[in-house]
Amino acid sequence: MKNTAIFLVVFNTVFLFVLMLLSRTPIAFHWIFYLTMIGQALVVLMVYKVLTDKYTTDKTFEHFYEDYPVIGRIKED
Repeated sequence: MKNTAIFLVVFNTVFLFVLMLLSRTPIAFHWIFYLTMIGQALVVLMVYKVLTDKYTTDKTFEHFYEDYPVIGRIKED
């Protein structure tokens, strides 16, 4: 994914986490409501950007996970 998609995922996660913390404080309900509506719009935007990102790779399922290489994998002959 490009930096735009990753930035939106991180920003949206932080925004909704801060909103969750703000909901436990004595802030007026209308502010929490408006921020929640903005958060929902950000979720829709984030999903759209991630799904329409022009990300390509030459990896296949044969490569398994890059962060967990399978050592000594049994191959069928």
